[in-house]
Amino acid sequence: MSTTAVKNILLTGGAGFIGSHVVRLLVERYPDSAIYTMDRIDYCSSLASLGVLENSPNHHFIKGDITSADFVSYIITQHKIDTIMHFAAQSHVDNSFGDSFEFTRNNVLGTHVLLEAARQNGITRFIHVSTDEVYGEVGRGSPHCTEDTILAPTNPYAATKAAAESLAMAYFKSFKLPVIITRSNNIYGPHQYPEKIIPKFICSILSGRKCYIHGNGSNSRHYLYATDVAEAMLVILERGVVGETYNIGSDVEITNIQLARYLLLLMKAPGVSLLPPGEGNKRHSVDTGDAASILAALGDLTHTGSAIHGEEAHLAFVEDRPFNDKRYAIDSAKLHKLGWKPTVSFEAGIQKTS
Repeated sequence: MSTTAVKNILLTGGAGFIGSHVVRLLVERYPDSAIYTMDRIDYCSSLASLGVLENSPNHHFIKGDITSADFVSYIITQHKIDTIMHFAAQSHVDNSFGDSFEFTRNNVLGTHVLLEAARQNGITRFIHVSTDEVYGEVGRGSPHCTEDTILAPTNPYAATKAAAESLAMAYFKSFKLPVIITRSNNIYGPHQYPEKIIPKFICSILSGRKCYIHGNGSNSRHYLYATDVAEAMLVILERGVVGETYNIGSDVEITNIQLARYLLLLMKAPGVSLLPPGEGNKRHSVDTGDAASILAALGDLTHTGSAIHGEEAHLAFVEDRPFNDKRYAIDSAKLHKLGWKPTVSFEAGIQKTS
């Protein structure tokens, strides 16, 4: 799909974390297209994330709820929308255990409303943004999930995203709606709401509060910087094949406890250092101001590793979720064939974030 074919783009959830990064990139790369950001402005979204676009002539903000069928249909018709990029969703897994109905309303019903409005208005491209959590837990040593792996969500959030995907593909098969689905790893970067683990740990360290670790901290996730994801979304918009799904993944895997230790060292939390010198311990000589050196010193980031000096004053271990997948892992070879690969290292991304 060429840039000239895209005239009027509607991006839902565009005042949220990743949506706002994609909006900014669209405004820059598609100067002759109209970019409409639709967001209801929930607790985790903010117009401040779109502040840099205030004077951009090709960007327009619309406050609205994707579950309102009449409103969504009006917006698509009024602005002659030809492309929809659907980011809007409730996404915090912990919250889905407490109010799963709200997740179903937003993530499933909201998606259905958009799909039906898109069908009625002849949309030429519908990008549905999903998550790697729909695959369920992936054991260590198991193959990474490809786009053809059977979905096995284990928490209410992931189940609603899998359900939304099913609706999207049903509209593709039943009505020939030009749908493409994306599934990404954990994303981090500036402007992320501090309910997510990286900004939450950073805020805790800056304010002198403890970082709370679920269980023993052995759960691991793969991390991808926000601008890399935004670039992936544009590659998929321009080169993706209708009816296909694309994993957007990273090779950077780190356990929660190692992530906390890394941030404590990088941000030079009071009283924290690599363990003092001892027999067989070479970590004391590492420059704790250098992000890459810290990562190397921590050793295997995919396991719990060894404690660092003074960490007990900054970490608190709490009861885990009712069910918490130990690990996700996805294969992005299909997307790589379209020409995308991540370019921001974890060290560089964290320094831009913190």
